[in-house]
Amino acid sequence: MKHYAITIARGYGSGGRRIGKKLADQLNIDFVDRELLQLASIESGINEALFGEADERVTKPLFLFKNRRKNRVGDVLSPEQNGFISDQNLYNFQAKVLRSLIEKESFVVMGRAADFILKDYPNVLTVNIQASHEFCVQATRKKNGLSEKDADAFATKTDRYRADFYKYYTGRDWNDPANFDLCLNSERLGDGNCIRLILESAALKLGSYFSADPNQDIPNESPA
Repeated sequence: MKHYAITIARGYGSGGRRIGKKLADQLNIDFVDRELLQLASIESGINEALFGEADERVTKPLFLFKNRRKNRVGDVLSPEQNGFISDQNLYNFQAKVLRSLIEKESFVVMGRAADFILKDYPNVLTVNIQASHEFCVQATRKKNGLSEKDADAFATKTDRYRADFYKYYTGRDWNDPANFDLCLNSERLGDGNCIRLILESAALKLGSYFSADPNQDIPNESPA
């Protein structure tokens, strides 16, 4: 059986995670978000809490790493080696799990530079979902019960962490549309149209790997 993956990067408050979950449900395939941390913990034997602490963050100022090599995905270290529980090795275990997973099943995966980790696989569609800053702030405010000021700070900080994480491990700009097959504005399109466009793009790019009907009826609810 042929398998495929759809990776989704998203701005905080854009509804990207919600869209990814709906997409996975529509396709009847696994939705992988924080589940990846659990799988990496099982694979490595490292406490899942350590993966959580390192999740989508960089522990040192980004400028210290500007001269690093672009490809930061390496082989995993064994327990007796120095750096076994370093952020780099935790990331490498997540990469190992994703590459193993795509050999076994189809899935939608959120963030964690999955588009870069799986960039050499022909059966992968990479998506970036964004919305205006104002839209994301209002969505963050409603979701987390924050003041507008706190929601602005939270959304901005989260996106900065994500961009730094992506830059550190890939050498690429998280905001560069050239790094993705498909970039969508969820504010303008709504959830249903985003899903519909992802399905159409998957049918075009993935070909025989992808068997879902891109023309299936999908309600286009207004973004919350």
